[in-house]
Amino acid sequence: MRDRPSPGPTARPAGDPPPGHRRRWPALGVGLVAAFMTLLDVSIVNVAVPSMERALGASPSDLQWVLSGYALTFGLVLVPAGRFGDAHGRRTAFVVGITLFTVTSAAAGLAPSPAWLVAARLLQGAAAGVVNPQVTGLIQELFQGPERARPFGLLGATIGISTAVGPLLGGLLIHVGGTEHGWRWVFFVNVPVGVLAVALGWRLLPHRPRGRPDHRRLDPFGVVLLGIGVLLVLLPLVQQQWRNPARWLLVPAGLLALAAFAGWERWYARRREPLFDLRLFGVRSYGLGALIALIYFGGFTAIFFVFTLYLQNGLGYSALVAGLAITPFALGSAAASAIGGRIVNRYGRPLVAVGLLAVVGGLLSVVLALDRVPAGVPVPWWTAAPLLLAGLGSGLVIAPNQTLTLSQVPVRQAGSGAGMLQTGQRIGSAAGIAAVGSTFFSALAASGGDWSVAFRNSLLIASGTIALALVAALVDILRSRRG
Repeated sequence: MRDRPSPGPTARPAGDPPPGHRRRWPALGVGLVAAFMTLLDVSIVNVAVPSMERALGASPSDLQWVLSGYALTFGLVLVPAGRFGDAHGRRTAFVVGITLFTVTSAAAGLAPSPAWLVAARLLQGAAAGVVNPQVTGLIQELFQGPERARPFGLLGATIGISTAVGPLLGGLLIHVGGTEHGWRWVFFVNVPVGVLAVALGWRLLPHRPRGRPDHRRLDPFGVVLLGIGVLLVLLPLVQQQWRNPARWLLVPAGLLALAAFAGWERWYARRREPLFDLRLFGVRSYGLGALIALIYFGGFTAIFFVFTLYLQNGLGYSALVAGLAITPFALGSAAASAIGGRIVNRYGRPLVAVGLLAVVGGLLSVVLALDRVPAGVPVPWWTAAPLLLAGLGSGLVIAPNQTLTLSQVPVRQAGSGAGMLQTGQRIGSAAGIAAVGSTFFSALAASGGDWSVAFRNSLLIASGTIALALVAALVDILRSRRG
C-alpha cells in the first residue's frame, strides 16, 4: 500500500521550484488572466441572450443550454482535472485547457445555428474546468505558508471582478459590435488572450517536478461516480426550462451517487492514490471553508442574475447601463480582495465573518434604497453605495476564505483539493440561481408584473443565504477559541 501523508502542511516535494523561483510571479499572472477569462464567461453571456435569440432564431431551451451548459460541464471536470495536474504537472493541463478554451470560443463566435453554439459552450465549459484548478494548484506549488495570502488575494479579486464585470463588458461589446453581431464578440474577445496565455503558459509555468511520481492512476471508476453525481445534482438546477417536477428526483439520485463515490474513495485510498482524499474534509480549515464557499456562492452569484433582469427587462435600461450598475460591487470587491489577501494571516476567519456581515448589510441596504428612490433619479445611482459596501464585503470573503480553506492541503493534493472546493462553488451557484430566480419569477407573477417587488424578494432570499454562511463562519470562530 502506498504511503500517503495525512492532510496538513507538508514539505515541498523534491524538485519543486523553491519559494524564490524567479518566474513564479509572471507564471501567476498568466494563471490569473486565464482564470479571469474562463470565469468571465459565466456571466458575460447573460446580456447577449436577446441578440443571440434574434440572430440565430434560438428557442428558450437553446438559450438555457447556452447559459447553463457552460456551468454544467465546468463543474463536471474540476476534480479530475485538478487530480491530473497534481499527478502529471500543471503546465500540460493548463496549456491543453486554454488551447481548447480558445478554439471553442472561436467556434462559439462563428456559430451558424443554436445547436452549434450549444455544443461549443459545452466544450468551452469543460475547458474552463480543466484550467481553473491548475491556477489554484500553482499557487500552492510556488508559494509556501503565509506568503500564499497575497496570490490568493489576487485570485479572489479575479473571481470577484470577473463575476461582476461580465455584464458590463458584454454590454460594451454588444454596444460596439451592434445588436446583430455584437454577441459574437463576447466569444471572439477570448481568442487573442487565449493565444497569448498558451504561449506564456508553456514558457513560464513550471515543468512537472522530477521528484513527483508520474505513474499514479487517475482512478477512472471514481471519476465516473463523481461525474454522475455532480451531473445529476446540477442538471435540474441549471435546466429551469424543465417544468416537470419529477426532475427534482435527479437530486437525491445524484446524492446517492456521491455517497457511492465517497465509499469507493475510502476503499480505493487503502490501495492507491484516490481521486480525492476525503480526509481533507476532516481538517476543519478545509471542511468549514468549503461549506462557507458553497453557501456564499449560492447567494452571491444570483445577485447579478436578478439585478440584470430587473434593470433591463423591468426598468428598460440598456445592457451597457445594466453592466455599469454592477461596477461599484466589482470595484469594492477588487480593492478589498487585495487588502484581505494581505491581512488574512493576521485576523483569520473573523475577517471572513466581517466580510459576510458587510455583504448582508449592503444587500439589505439595496432593498431599503429601492423604497426611497427619488423621482427622476436613475436606480443605478441610488444603489451604487450599498453595492459598493457589499462588494467590499465580498472581497473580504472570497480570497481570505480560499486562503484559509487550502492552507493545510498538501501540495501533492492541491489541484484535487481546489477542484473539489470549486465544484462546491459551482453547485452553490447553480442552486442559488435556481432558488433566487424561482423566487424572482414567482413574485413577479404574484404581484401582477411588479419588477421592484420581485427584485426585493429575491434579494432577501440571497441575503438570507449569505447569512447562513455567516453562521458557519461564526461557528468556526467559536470552535477555534474553545479549542
